[in-house]
Amino acid sequence: MSLSSRNQKQYQSAHRRLLQASVAQYFETNFPHWFGPEIRDRMAQQLLELIDAQCPAPTALRPGQCVWNAVAIDTRADSAHLRLIPVILTLVDDADITRLAAGDTMSAVTQQAIARVLDEAYQQGALLSMRDLGLLTWHRESTMTTMRQAWEALHARQLPHPGTLQDMGTCITHKTAIVVKAVYEKKDTRQVARETHHTQHAVDRYLRDFHRVRTCFRQTPDQDYICQVTGMSPHLVKQYLEIIRDHENTPLTGDLA
Repeated sequence: MSLSSRNQKQYQSAHRRLLQASVAQYFETNFPHWFGPEIRDRMAQQLLELIDAQCPAPTALRPGQCVWNAVAIDTRADSAHLRLIPVILTLVDDADITRLAAGDTMSAVTQQAIARVLDEAYQQGALLSMRDLGLLTWHRESTMTTMRQAWEALHARQLPHPGTLQDMGTCITHKTAIVVKAVYEKKDTRQVARETHHTQHAVDRYLRDFHRVRTCFRQTPDQDYICQVTGMSPHLVKQYLEIIRDHENTPLTGDLA
């Protein structure tokens, strides 16, 4: 795949984060047989021009803040029923400038800003992806991921984003984080729920599934057997087995490796 094709696949859908595309999507969803794509786009553009002409800038915004359409927590970016909601994000605040003036590195301040906007979006009912952060700051997604991971390691807390809460992307899944904290770090499950931004019910469910897989594995280390007994998919079973391998020094043989 060429570089231009990869970029097209990766970034094309980000147009939907912007308001004009959201309005056009509304017409397509609610009036699918009334307008063609060109008319939808033109109507969306004219509607935005009308709103801009009649409405002042949002008074809730302060210097250093912006509005961004983020994926609602109850949907996924790849869902056919994707729902985007506007969130107010603080890209720069007074504390950032104070830290820089005191000699802190730009990298450290950026890490803190990343944590802040991820938490702000979550508190407003949405999740920011690393692509979102990259677009907002004109950095690569990989840079944002590295910055986020550095903050998480330093503060021993996972930040809310699709990779952990919705198992999207290539980062550590929320299942792994929950099991490690509760089983191997022996943290109280209520604390685990707070640190991983999950309900107590969700934490209990992941731990119950993990213990079922571990019990079966200790009896018969065969993935097909474990899937049959637990009723879980091979992919899910393998995730839990990899946690066992990584934290109990237990080699996985055959198809489990």
